[in-house]
Amino acid sequence: MKPKEQTEENFTRLNFFHSREFLPTLISYIERKTMQKKTMLSSLATALPIILVASVVSATSASMSNAAEAGMGPGPKKKAASFPKGGLVDYTKQPYTPKAYASAAKVKDGDQDCSYHKTSMKDYSGQKITVLAPPPPNMGEPMEQHGAMFTKLTGGKVIIQHVPIGDLYPKQQTAFQTGVSPWDVVVNFSNWIGDFQQYYFDIPAKYSSGTGEMASMLPMYKGIYSWNGKTKLFGIDADRHFLKYRTDVIEDPAAAAFYKEKTGKTLGVPKTWADYNLMAKTFNGYKPKNQPAGTPFAGSVEITKRDDLMSTAFINRVAPYAKNPNVKTGFWFDKNMVPQVNNPGFVRGLEEFVESAKYWPQGGGNFGLSDEITSFGRGDGLFSYTWDDAWSQANQSDSPIKGNVKAAPNPGAEKVWNSVTKKWDTPAGGVNYAPYIAWGWSSAIPAASKNKQMALDFLCFFANKANHAIDLTIGRTGVNPSRSEDFTLDFWVKGLGWSAPATQSWIDTMNNYTQAKNRVFDLRVPGNGQFMGAIADGVALALAGQKTPQAALDEVAEKWVEILNTIGKDKVKAAYQNVIKLENS
Repeated sequence: MKPKEQTEENFTRLNFFHSREFLPTLISYIERKTMQKKTMLSSLATALPIILVASVVSATSASMSNAAEAGMGPGPKKKAASFPKGGLVDYTKQPYTPKAYASAAKVKDGDQDCSYHKTSMKDYSGQKITVLAPPPPNMGEPMEQHGAMFTKLTGGKVIIQHVPIGDLYPKQQTAFQTGVSPWDVVVNFSNWIGDFQQYYFDIPAKYSSGTGEMASMLPMYKGIYSWNGKTKLFGIDADRHFLKYRTDVIEDPAAAAFYKEKTGKTLGVPKTWADYNLMAKTFNGYKPKNQPAGTPFAGSVEITKRDDLMSTAFINRVAPYAKNPNVKTGFWFDKNMVPQVNNPGFVRGLEEFVESAKYWPQGGGNFGLSDEITSFGRGDGLFSYTWDDAWSQANQSDSPIKGNVKAAPNPGAEKVWNSVTKKWDTPAGGVNYAPYIAWGWSSAIPAASKNKQMALDFLCFFANKANHAIDLTIGRTGVNPSRSEDFTLDFWVKGLGWSAPATQSWIDTMNNYTQAKNRVFDLRVPGNGQFMGAIADGVALALAGQKTPQAALDEVAEKWVEILNTIGKDKVKAAYQNVIKLENS
Protein backbone atom coordinates (compact mmCIF):
# COMPACT_ATOMS: atom_id res chain seq x y z
CA MET A 1 0.00 0.00 0.00
CA LYS A 2 1.29 3.49 -0.82
CA PRO A 3 2.15 5.83 2.10
CA LYS A 4 -0.62 8.28 1.23
CA GLU A 5 -3.18 5.45 1.12
CA GLN A 6 -1.91 4.16 4.47
CA THR A 7 -2.29 7.60 6.01
CA GLU A 8 -5.81 8.04 4.65
CA GLU A 9 -6.82 4.59 5.88
CA ASN A 10 -5.36 5.30 9.34
CA PHE A 11 -7.40 8.49 9.60
CA THR A 12 -10.53 6.61 8.48
CA ARG A 13 -9.95 3.90 11.09
CA LEU A 14 -9.32 6.53 13.76
CA ASN A 15 -12.56 8.37 13.05
CA PHE A 16 -14.56 5.09 12.93
CA PHE A 17 -13.03 3.91 16.21
CA HIS A 18 -13.99 7.08 17.98
CA SER A 19 -17.52 7.02 16.59
CA ARG A 20 -18.01 3.45 17.85
CA GLU A 21 -16.60 4.40 21.24
CA PHE A 22 -18.55 7.61 21.67
CA LEU A 23 -22.04 6.23 20.94
CA PRO A 24 -22.31 3.79 23.89
CA THR A 25 -20.64 6.38 26.14
CA LEU A 26 -23.29 8.93 25.23
CA ILE A 27 -26.18 6.49 25.70
CA SER A 28 -24.86 5.36 29.09
CA TYR A 29 -24.40 8.95 30.24
CA ILE A 30 -27.90 10.06 29.26
CA GLU A 31 -29.50 6.88 30.68
CA ARG A 32 -27.94 7.53 34.08
CA LYS A 33 -29.21 11.10 34.07
CA THR A 34 -32.69 10.34 32.74
CA MET A 35 -33.52 6.83 33.85
CA GLN A 36 -37.24 7.62 33.96
CA LYS A 37 -37.14 8.24 30.18
CA LYS A 38 -35.16 5.15 29.24
CA THR A 39 -37.67 3.87 26.72
CA MET A 40 -37.81 7.20 24.92
CA LEU A 41 -34.02 7.38 24.92
CA SER A 42 -33.59 3.97 23.31
CA SER A 43 -35.85 4.94 20.47
CA LEU A 44 -34.10 8.22 20.03
CA ALA A 45 -30.62 6.70 20.11
CA THR A 46 -31.62 4.18 17.47
CA ALA A 47 -32.91 6.87 15.16
CA LEU A 48 -30.23 9.50 15.57
CA PRO A 49 -27.72 9.77 12.69
CA ILE A 50 -24.11 9.26 13.67
CA ILE A 51 -23.26 12.83 12.71
CA LEU A 52 -25.86 14.17 15.21
CA VAL A 53 -24.56 11.92 17.95
CA ALA A 54 -21.04 13.17 17.34
CA SER A 55 -22.18 16.78 17.63
CA VAL A 56 -24.03 16.08 20.90
CA VAL A 57 -20.93 14.39 22.30
CA SER A 58 -18.86 17.43 21.40
CA ALA A 59 -21.27 19.69 23.29
CA THR A 60 -21.51 17.29 26.26
CA SER A 61 -17.84 16.55 26.83
CA ALA A 62 -15.22 19.19 25.99
CA SER A 63 -12.41 16.75 26.68
CA MET A 64 -13.47 14.63 23.72
CA SER A 65 -12.52 17.26 21.15
CA ASN A 66 -12.59 16.91 17.40
CA ALA A 67 -9.01 18.17 17.45
CA ALA A 68 -7.90 15.10 19.38
CA GLU A 69 -9.83 12.87 16.99
CA ALA A 70 -7.96 14.31 14.02
CA GLY A 71 -4.54 13.81 15.57
CA MET A 72 -4.25 17.44 16.62
CA GLY A 73 -2.59 16.50 19.90
CA PRO A 74 -3.80 17.27 23.42
CA GLY A 75 -3.75 21.03 22.88
CA PRO A 76 -3.05 23.58 25.62
CA LYS A 77 -4.42 23.89 29.11
CA LYS A 78 -5.48 27.32 30.31
CA LYS A 79 -3.38 29.39 32.68
CA ALA A 80 -3.09 32.95 33.93
CA ALA A 81 -1.52 35.37 31.45
CA SER A 82 2.17 36.13 31.99
CA PHE A 83 2.36 38.91 29.38
CA PRO A 84 0.33 42.09 29.95
CA LYS A 85 -2.47 43.02 27.59
CA GLY A 86 -1.21 45.64 25.14
CA GLY A 87 2.32 45.28 26.53
CA LEU A 88 5.44 46.44 24.68
CA VAL A 89 7.09 43.79 22.52
CA ASP A 90 10.85 44.32 22.73
CA TYR A 91 13.20 41.68 21.33
CA THR A 92 16.04 42.93 23.54
CA LYS A 93 14.05 41.61 26.52
CA GLN A 94 13.54 38.16 25.03
CA PRO A 95 15.61 35.01 25.58
CA TYR A 96 17.17 34.55 22.11
CA THR A 97 20.36 36.65 21.57
CA PRO A 98 18.81 39.90 22.88
CA LYS A 99 21.87 42.01 22.06
CA ALA A 100 21.37 41.28 18.34
CA TYR A 101 18.16 43.34 18.31
CA ALA A 102 19.34 46.70 19.64
CA SER A 103 18.26 48.41 16.40
CA ALA A 104 14.97 46.52 16.01
CA ALA A 105 11.61 48.24 16.31
CA LYS A 106 9.55 48.00 19.49
CA VAL A 107 5.77 47.79 19.14
CA LYS A 108 2.69 47.23 21.28
CA ASP A 109 1.16 43.78 21.40
CA GLY A 110 -2.00 43.20 19.37
CA ASP A 111 -5.28 41.72 20.59
CA GLN A 112 -5.74 38.79 18.19
CA ASP A 113 -5.89 35.18 19.36
CA CYS A 114 -2.15 34.71 18.80
CA SER A 115 -0.95 37.87 20.52
CA TYR A 116 1.68 37.66 23.24
CA HIS A 117 -0.98 38.21 25.90
CA LYS A 118 -3.33 35.48 24.68
CA THR A 119 -0.51 33.07 23.83
CA SER A 120 0.78 33.43 27.40
CA MET A 121 -2.58 32.03 28.60
CA LYS A 122 -1.86 28.72 26.87
CA ASP A 123 -0.09 26.05 28.90
CA TYR A 124 1.88 23.60 26.77
CA SER A 125 4.07 22.33 29.61
CA GLY A 126 5.34 18.82 28.89
CA GLN A 127 4.64 19.08 25.15
CA LYS A 128 7.02 19.73 22.28
CA ILE A 129 7.16 20.25 18.54
CA THR A 130 10.03 19.88 16.09
CA VAL A 131 10.60 22.39 13.30
CA LEU A 132 12.64 21.81 10.13
CA ALA A 133 14.28 25.11 9.15
CA PRO A 134 17.23 26.60 7.28
CA PRO A 135 20.21 27.87 9.27
CA PRO A 136 20.25 31.39 10.66
CA PRO A 137 19.92 34.15 9.79
CA ASN A 138 17.45 34.00 6.90
CA MET A 139 14.27 32.42 8.35
CA GLY A 140 16.36 30.19 10.62
CA GLU A 141 16.92 33.06 13.06
CA PRO A 142 13.26 34.10 13.50
CA MET A 143 12.32 30.45 13.99
CA GLU A 144 14.80 30.31 16.89
CA GLN A 145 13.75 33.74 18.16
CA HIS A 146 10.02 33.05 18.22
CA GLY A 147 10.50 29.45 19.30
CA ALA A 148 12.38 30.56 22.40
CA MET A 149 9.73 33.14 23.27
CA PHE A 150 6.87 30.70 22.63
CA THR A 151 8.56 28.34 25.10
CA LYS A 152 8.90 31.11 27.67
CA LEU A 153 5.22 32.07 27.32
CA THR A 154 3.67 28.59 27.17
CA GLY A 155 6.15 26.14 28.65
CA GLY A 156 6.03 24.05 25.46
CA LYS A 157 9.36 23.13 23.90
CA VAL A 158 10.11 24.15 20.31
CA ILE A 159 13.02 22.20 18.84
CA ILE A 160 14.54 23.75 15.70
CA GLN A 161 16.35 21.35 13.39
CA HIS A 162 18.53 23.38 11.01
CA VAL A 163 19.65 22.02 7.65
CA PRO A 164 21.29 23.79 4.68
CA ILE A 165 18.82 25.46 2.33
CA GLY A 166 19.71 22.96 -0.38
CA ASP A 167 18.64 20.07 1.89
CA LEU A 168 15.17 21.36 2.78
CA TYR A 169 13.53 19.89 -0.32
CA PRO A 170 15.13 16.42 -0.41
CA LYS A 171 14.70 15.87 3.32
CA GLN A 172 10.98 16.60 3.12
CA GLN A 173 10.62 14.54 -0.04
CA THR A 174 12.25 11.50 1.55
CA ALA A 175 10.26 11.75 4.78
CA PHE A 176 6.88 12.31 3.18
CA GLN A 177 7.27 9.36 0.84
CA THR A 178 7.55 7.07 3.87
CA GLY A 179 4.19 8.26 5.18
CA VAL A 180 5.64 9.65 8.42
CA SER A 181 7.13 12.98 9.43
CA PRO A 182 9.79 13.64 12.07
CA TRP A 183 8.67 17.28 12.11
CA ASP A 184 5.53 19.10 13.21
CA VAL A 185 6.40 22.23 11.21
CA VAL A 186 8.44 22.50 8.03
CA VAL A 187 9.86 25.69 6.56
CA ASN A 188 9.73 25.53 2.79
CA PHE A 189 9.58 27.48 -0.44
CA SER A 190 6.05 28.25 -1.56
CA ASN A 191 6.83 26.99 -5.07
CA TRP A 192 7.14 23.43 -3.71
CA ILE A 193 3.40 23.30 -3.10
CA GLY A 194 2.84 21.24 -6.24
CA ASP A 195 5.13 18.51 -4.95
CA PHE A 196 4.08 18.38 -1.31
CA GLN A 197 0.54 19.73 -0.94
CA GLN A 198 -0.91 16.22 -0.53
CA TYR A 199 1.28 15.72 2.55
CA TYR A 200 0.29 19.01 4.20
CA PHE A 201 -2.48 19.59 6.71
CA ASP A 202 -5.18 22.04 5.58
CA ILE A 203 -4.81 25.30 7.52
CA PRO A 204 -8.23 26.15 9.04
CA ALA A 205 -9.99 29.12 7.46
CA LYS A 206 -10.11 31.11 10.71
CA TYR A 207 -6.43 31.97 10.39
CA SER A 208 -6.90 33.79 7.07
CA SER A 209 -10.32 35.37 7.66
CA GLY A 210 -12.10 37.54 10.22
CA THR A 211 -9.56 38.58 12.85
CA GLY A 212 -7.07 35.86 11.94
CA GLU A 213 -3.40 36.78 11.70
CA MET A 214 -3.38 36.23 7.91
CA ALA A 215 -6.73 37.92 7.24
CA SER A 216 -5.18 41.12 5.84
CA MET A 217 -2.77 39.30 3.56
CA LEU A 218 -3.13 40.47 -0.04
CA PRO A 219 -5.29 38.14 -2.20
CA MET A 220 -2.34 37.44 -4.53
CA TYR A 221 -0.41 35.84 -1.70
CA LYS A 222 -3.38 33.97 -0.30
CA GLY A 223 -3.65 32.42 -3.76
CA ILE A 224 0.01 31.43 -3.74
CA TYR A 225 -0.43 29.63 -0.42
CA SER A 226 -3.48 27.69 -1.62
CA TRP A 227 -4.03 24.58 -3.71
CA ASN A 228 -7.42 23.73 -5.19
CA GLY A 229 -9.15 26.16 -2.86
CA LYS A 230 -7.52 24.89 0.34
CA THR A 231 -4.89 26.80 2.30
CA LYS A 232 -1.90 24.50 2.52
CA LEU A 233 0.79 26.91 3.66
CA PHE A 234 0.88 29.17 6.69
CA GLY A 235 1.94 32.53 5.29
CA ILE A 236 4.88 33.84 7.29
CA ASP A 237 6.41 35.73 4.38
CA ALA A 238 5.55 37.01 0.91
CA ASP A 239 7.80 38.04 -1.87
CA ARG A 240 8.55 39.64 -5.16
CA HIS A 241 11.83 40.82 -6.60
CA PHE A 242 12.50 44.49 -7.24
CA LEU A 243 15.35 46.90 -7.87
CA LYS A 244 17.28 48.58 -5.05
CA TYR A 245 19.59 51.40 -6.14
CA ARG A 246 21.93 53.92 -4.58
CA THR A 247 20.53 57.43 -4.78
CA ASP A 248 23.94 58.98 -4.10
CA VAL A 249 24.82 57.77 -7.59
CA ILE A 250 21.62 57.66 -9.65
CA GLU A 251 20.37 61.03 -8.34
CA ASP A 252 23.75 62.73 -7.94
CA PRO A 253 24.65 65.48 -10.48
CA ALA A 254 28.37 64.66 -10.33
CA ALA A 255 27.67 60.99 -11.05
CA ALA A 256 25.35 62.00 -13.90
CA ALA A 257 28.10 64.11 -15.48
CA PHE A 258 30.56 61.22 -15.08
CA TYR A 259 28.11 58.81 -16.75
CA LYS A 260 27.41 61.24 -19.59
CA GLU A 261 31.12 61.62 -20.23
CA LYS A 262 31.76 57.88 -20.25
CA THR A 263 28.70 56.70 -22.21
CA GLY A 264 27.06 59.70 -23.86
CA LYS A 265 23.80 58.73 -22.11
CA THR A 266 21.62 60.37 -19.47
CA LEU A 267 21.76 58.77 -16.03
CA GLY A 268 18.53 57.57 -14.43
CA VAL A 269 16.84 54.51 -12.96
CA PRO A 270 17.56 51.72 -15.49
CA LYS A 271 14.58 50.94 -17.71
CA THR A 272 16.10 47.82 -19.27
CA TRP A 273 18.58 45.14 -18.26
CA ALA A 274 20.91 46.49 -20.94
CA ASP A 275 20.79 49.88 -19.15
CA TYR A 276 21.42 48.12 -15.83
CA ASN A 277 24.54 46.37 -17.12
CA LEU A 278 25.89 49.55 -18.68
CA MET A 279 25.49 51.46 -15.42
CA ALA A 280 27.00 48.59 -13.43
CA LYS A 281 29.99 48.59 -15.78
CA THR A 282 30.43 52.37 -15.72
CA PHE A 283 30.24 52.75 -11.93
CA ASN A 284 32.20 49.62 -11.04
CA GLY A 285 35.01 51.00 -8.88
CA TYR A 286 33.40 54.45 -8.60
CA LYS A 287 33.29 56.25 -5.23
CA PRO A 288 29.83 57.64 -4.40
CA LYS A 289 29.79 60.79 -2.30
CA ASN A 290 28.30 58.93 0.72
CA GLN A 291 30.25 55.69 0.35
CA PRO A 292 31.24 54.13 3.70
CA ALA A 293 34.96 54.57 4.37
CA GLY A 294 37.09 51.62 3.34
CA THR A 295 34.29 49.88 1.40
CA PRO A 296 35.06 49.17 -2.28
CA PHE A 297 32.20 49.92 -4.66
CA ALA A 298 31.01 47.47 -7.33
CA GLY A 299 28.38 47.73 -10.05
CA SER A 300 25.99 44.94 -9.04
CA VAL A 301 25.30 42.69 -6.05
CA GLU A 302 23.56 39.47 -7.18
CA ILE A 303 22.75 35.95 -5.99
CA THR A 304 25.18 33.68 -7.78
CA LYS A 305 25.62 30.55 -5.64
CA ARG A 306 24.30 27.45 -7.37
CA ASP A 307 22.68 25.84 -4.30
CA ASP A 308 21.56 29.09 -2.71
CA LEU A 309 18.86 30.58 -4.96
CA MET A 310 20.97 31.61 -7.95
CA SER A 311 18.23 30.41 -10.30
CA THR A 312 15.96 33.18 -8.98
CA ALA A 313 18.40 35.85 -10.16
CA PHE A 314 18.37 34.18 -13.57
CA ILE A 315 14.56 34.32 -13.72
CA ASN A 316 14.62 38.08 -13.11
CA ARG A 317 17.07 38.52 -15.96
CA VAL A 318 15.02 36.39 -18.33
CA ALA A 319 11.48 37.51 -17.48
CA PRO A 320 11.03 40.61 -19.69
CA TYR A 321 12.72 38.91 -22.66
CA ALA A 322 10.57 35.77 -22.50
CA LYS A 323 7.23 36.69 -20.86
CA ASN A 324 5.24 38.07 -23.77
CA PRO A 325 1.93 39.72 -22.75
CA ASN A 326 0.40 38.55 -26.03
CA VAL A 327 1.17 34.88 -25.37
CA LYS A 328 -1.35 33.36 -22.97
CA THR A 329 -0.09 29.78 -23.01
CA GLY A 330 2.57 30.17 -20.36
CA PHE A 331 6.13 31.30 -19.66
CA TRP A 332 7.77 27.96 -18.87
CA PHE A 333 6.15 25.68 -21.47
CA ASP A 334 4.19 26.19 -24.68
CA LYS A 335 0.68 24.83 -25.17
CA ASN A 336 2.11 21.40 -26.06
CA MET A 337 4.30 21.35 -22.93
CA VAL A 338 7.49 21.91 -24.90
CA PRO A 339 10.00 23.53 -22.50
CA GLN A 340 10.78 27.15 -23.34
CA VAL A 341 13.88 27.43 -21.16
CA ASN A 342 16.21 27.53 -24.17
CA ASN A 343 14.26 29.91 -26.39
CA PRO A 344 15.99 33.15 -27.52
CA GLY A 345 14.42 35.16 -24.69
CA PHE A 346 15.88 32.89 -22.02
CA VAL A 347 19.22 32.82 -23.79
CA ARG A 348 19.41 36.61 -24.01
CA GLY A 349 18.71 36.97 -20.30
CA LEU A 350 21.46 34.50 -19.44
CA GLU A 351 23.92 36.25 -21.74
CA GLU A 352 23.44 39.49 -19.81
CA PHE A 353 23.67 37.65 -16.47
CA VAL A 354 27.04 36.22 -17.56
CA GLU A 355 28.20 39.66 -18.66
CA SER A 356 27.39 41.20 -15.28
CA ALA A 357 29.91 38.92 -13.53
CA LYS A 358 32.61 41.47 -14.40
CA TYR A 359 30.95 44.02 -12.10
CA TRP A 360 30.35 41.99 -8.94
CA PRO A 361 32.06 42.80 -5.62
CA GLN A 362 34.93 40.70 -4.33
CA GLY A 363 33.64 37.18 -3.65
CA GLY A 364 30.42 38.01 -5.48
CA GLY A 365 30.66 34.93 -7.69
CA ASN A 366 29.67 32.78 -4.71
CA PHE A 367 26.97 34.88 -3.07
CA GLY A 368 23.89 33.23 -1.60
CA LEU A 369 20.85 35.15 -0.38
CA SER A 370 22.31 36.08 3.00
CA ASP A 371 25.53 37.25 1.32
CA GLU A 372 23.57 39.46 -1.07
CA ILE A 373 21.60 41.02 1.79
CA THR A 374 24.71 41.77 3.83
CA SER A 375 26.76 42.97 0.86
CA PHE A 376 24.25 45.49 -0.45
CA GLY A 377 23.29 46.60 3.06
CA ARG A 378 26.86 47.56 3.91
CA GLY A 379 27.32 49.54 0.70
CA ASP A 380 29.16 47.15 -1.63
CA GLY A 381 27.28 47.98 -4.82
CA LEU A 382 25.14 50.23 -6.96
CA PHE A 383 22.30 47.75 -7.55
CA SER A 384 20.59 44.73 -6.07
CA TYR A 385 17.40 43.21 -7.42
CA THR A 386 15.97 40.26 -5.51
CA TRP A 387 13.98 40.11 -2.26
CA ASP A 388 12.99 42.88 0.14
CA ASP A 389 15.62 41.77 2.67
CA ALA A 390 18.49 43.82 1.20
CA TRP A 391 16.15 46.82 1.14
CA SER A 392 15.34 46.42 4.83
CA GLN A 393 19.02 45.87 5.67
CA ALA A 394 19.97 49.10 3.87
CA ASN A 395 17.30 51.07 5.77
CA GLN A 396 18.01 49.78 9.27
CA SER A 397 19.12 52.43 11.74
CA ASP A 398 22.61 50.90 11.90
CA SER A 399 23.08 50.68 8.11
CA PRO A 400 26.00 52.75 6.74
CA ILE A 401 23.96 53.61 3.63
CA LYS A 402 20.67 54.49 5.33
CA GLY A 403 19.04 57.36 3.45
CA ASN A 404 20.90 56.58 0.22
CA VAL A 405 18.68 53.85 -1.25
CA LYS A 406 15.42 53.81 -3.20
CA ALA A 407 13.31 51.12 -4.86
CA ALA A 408 11.92 50.66 -8.37
CA PRO A 409 10.45 47.89 -10.51
CA ASN A 410 13.04 45.55 -11.99
CA PRO A 411 14.28 46.51 -15.46
CA GLY A 412 12.49 45.43 -18.63
CA ALA A 413 13.56 44.70 -22.20
CA GLU A 414 13.25 46.50 -25.54
CA LYS A 415 12.23 43.29 -27.26
CA VAL A 416 10.35 40.17 -26.15
CA TRP A 417 10.32 36.69 -27.66
CA ASN A 418 7.01 35.37 -29.02
CA SER A 419 6.97 31.61 -28.52
CA VAL A 420 3.97 31.24 -30.86
CA THR A 421 5.26 33.16 -33.90
CA LYS A 422 8.92 32.32 -33.11
CA LYS A 423 9.86 35.98 -33.59
CA TRP A 424 10.94 38.96 -31.51
CA ASP A 425 8.17 41.48 -30.78
CA THR A 426 8.61 45.18 -30.10
CA PRO A 427 6.58 45.89 -26.96
CA ALA A 428 3.98 48.63 -26.73
CA GLY A 429 5.54 51.66 -25.12
CA GLY A 430 9.03 50.53 -26.07
CA VAL A 431 9.82 48.42 -22.99
CA ASN A 432 8.35 45.11 -21.84
CA TYR A 433 8.11 44.68 -18.07
CA ALA A 434 7.44 41.33 -16.42
CA PRO A 435 7.71 41.47 -12.61
CA TYR A 436 8.83 38.24 -11.01
CA ILE A 437 6.50 37.43 -8.09
CA ALA A 438 9.08 35.16 -6.56
CA TRP A 439 8.37 32.38 -4.14
CA GLY A 440 8.58 33.33 -0.51
CA TRP A 441 9.45 31.45 2.60
CA SER A 442 6.41 29.61 3.86
CA SER A 443 5.63 26.99 6.41
CA ALA A 444 3.41 23.96 6.60
CA ILE A 445 2.23 21.36 9.08
CA PRO A 446 2.71 17.78 7.86
CA ALA A 447 -0.51 15.78 7.89
CA ALA A 448 1.40 13.04 9.73
CA SER A 449 2.21 15.33 12.68
CA LYS A 450 0.67 14.30 15.99
CA ASN A 451 0.93 17.81 17.43
CA LYS A 452 -0.95 19.93 14.94
CA GLN A 453 -2.63 22.23 17.46
CA MET A 454 0.64 23.22 19.11
CA ALA A 455 2.18 23.64 15.66
CA LEU A 456 -0.70 25.94 14.63
CA ASP A 457 -0.40 27.98 17.82
CA PHE A 458 3.35 28.35 17.29
CA LEU A 459 3.06 29.45 13.65
CA CYS A 460 0.24 31.82 14.50
CA PHE A 461 2.36 33.32 17.29
CA PHE A 462 5.29 33.60 14.87
CA ALA A 463 3.07 35.56 12.47
CA ASN A 464 1.22 37.72 14.99
CA LYS A 465 0.91 41.45 14.39
CA ALA A 466 3.75 42.48 16.68
CA ASN A 467 6.28 39.89 15.54
CA HIS A 468 5.42 40.48 11.89
CA ALA A 469 5.91 44.25 12.20
CA ILE A 470 9.27 43.94 13.97
CA ASP A 471 10.60 41.19 11.69
CA LEU A 472 9.90 43.36 8.66
CA THR A 473 12.42 45.89 9.95
CA ILE A 474 15.26 43.36 10.32
CA GLY A 475 16.70 42.61 6.90
CA ARG A 476 18.24 39.26 7.78
CA THR A 477 15.04 37.59 9.05
CA GLY A 478 13.61 36.75 5.61
CA VAL A 479 10.18 38.11 6.59
CA ASN A 480 8.83 40.50 3.97
CA PRO A 481 5.63 42.55 3.50
CA SER A 482 2.45 40.69 2.64
CA ARG A 483 -0.42 42.44 4.42
CA SER A 484 -2.38 45.54 3.50
CA GLU A 485 -1.09 47.43 6.55
CA ASP A 486 2.50 46.78 5.46
CA PHE A 487 2.15 49.15 2.53
CA THR A 488 1.53 52.42 4.35
CA LEU A 489 3.95 55.22 5.24
CA ASP A 490 3.03 55.59 8.91
CA PHE A 491 4.78 52.55 10.33
CA TRP A 492 7.96 52.95 8.33
CA VAL A 493 8.37 56.72 8.45
CA LYS A 494 6.78 57.72 11.77
CA GLY A 495 7.57 54.52 13.59
CA LEU A 496 11.06 53.78 12.30
CA GLY A 497 12.31 57.04 10.94
CA TRP A 498 12.75 55.83 7.37
CA SER A 499 12.97 58.44 4.62
CA ALA A 500 9.52 59.32 3.28
CA PRO A 501 10.62 59.60 -0.38
CA ALA A 502 12.52 56.31 -0.21
CA THR A 503 9.65 54.50 1.50
CA GLN A 504 7.16 55.90 -1.01
CA SER A 505 9.32 54.59 -3.86
CA TRP A 506 9.12 51.14 -2.33
CA ILE A 507 5.34 51.32 -1.73
CA ASP A 508 4.82 52.52 -5.30
CA THR A 509 6.87 49.56 -6.56
CA MET A 510 4.80 47.10 -4.54
CA ASN A 511 1.57 48.60 -5.85
CA ASN A 512 2.93 48.46 -9.39
CA TYR A 513 3.54 44.72 -9.01
CA THR A 514 0.12 44.09 -7.50
CA GLN A 515 -1.57 45.76 -10.47
CA ALA A 516 0.73 44.41 -13.20
CA LYS A 517 -0.93 42.23 -15.85
CA ASN A 518 2.22 40.63 -17.28
CA ARG A 519 3.95 38.75 -14.46
CA VAL A 520 6.12 35.70 -13.93
CA PHE A 521 5.38 33.20 -11.17
CA ASP A 522 7.33 30.17 -10.04
CA LEU A 523 6.77 26.77 -11.58
CA ARG A 524 4.33 25.42 -8.98
CA VAL A 525 4.06 21.89 -10.34
CA PRO A 526 5.09 18.37 -9.31
CA GLY A 527 8.83 18.07 -9.89
CA ASN A 528 9.56 21.72 -9.14
CA GLY A 529 12.77 20.84 -7.31
CA GLN A 530 14.01 18.79 -10.25
CA PHE A 531 13.09 21.42 -12.83
CA MET A 532 14.76 24.23 -10.87
CA GLY A 533 17.77 22.04 -10.12
CA ALA A 534 18.28 21.53 -13.84
CA ILE A 535 18.14 25.30 -14.38
CA ALA A 536 20.65 25.89 -11.60
CA ASP A 537 23.03 23.35 -13.15
CA GLY A 538 22.85 24.97 -16.56
CA VAL A 539 23.15 28.57 -15.36
CA ALA A 540 26.10 27.64 -13.14
CA LEU A 541 27.92 26.15 -16.15
CA ALA A 542 27.34 29.33 -18.15
CA LEU A 543 28.46 31.63 -15.32
CA ALA A 544 31.60 29.52 -14.89
CA GLY A 545 32.37 29.84 -18.61
CA GLN A 546 32.19 26.09 -19.14
CA LYS A 547 29.33 26.34 -21.66
CA THR A 548 27.85 29.09 -23.78
CA PRO A 549 24.43 30.31 -22.60
CA GLN A 550 22.75 28.60 -25.57
CA ALA A 551 24.50 25.27 -25.01
CA ALA A 552 23.84 25.38 -21.28
CA LEU A 553 20.12 26.03 -21.75
CA ASP A 554 19.80 23.43 -24.51
CA GLU A 555 21.02 20.91 -21.96
CA VAL A 556 18.50 22.22 -19.42
CA ALA A 557 15.67 21.78 -21.95
CA GLU A 558 16.73 18.17 -22.57
CA LYS A 559 16.67 17.47 -18.83
CA TRP A 560 13.22 19.05 -18.57
CA VAL A 561 11.87 16.68 -21.19
CA GLU A 562 13.25 13.75 -19.18
CA ILE A 563 11.66 15.09 -15.98
CA LEU A 564 8.32 15.53 -17.75
CA ASN A 565 8.43 11.95 -19.00
CA THR A 566 9.32 10.64 -15.56
CA ILE A 567 6.63 12.51 -13.64
CA GLY A 568 4.03 12.40 -16.39
CA LYS A 569 3.36 15.17 -18.88
CA ASP A 570 -0.39 15.21 -18.20
CA LYS A 571 0.16 15.47 -14.46
CA VAL A 572 2.52 18.43 -14.83
CA LYS A 573 0.29 20.06 -17.44
CA ALA A 574 -2.76 19.92 -15.19
CA ALA A 575 -0.89 21.67 -12.36
CA TYR A 576 0.67 24.15 -14.78
CA GLN A 577 -2.73 25.57 -15.66
CA ASN A 578 -2.85 27.16 -12.20
CA VAL A 579 0.46 28.89 -12.91
CA ILE A 580 -0.86 30.24 -16.22
CA LYS A 581 -3.93 31.63 -14.44
CA LEU A 582 -1.70 33.52 -12.02
CA GLU A 583 0.45 34.85 -14.87
CA ASN A 584 -2.53 36.16 -16.80
CA SER A 585 -4.60 37.40 -13.86
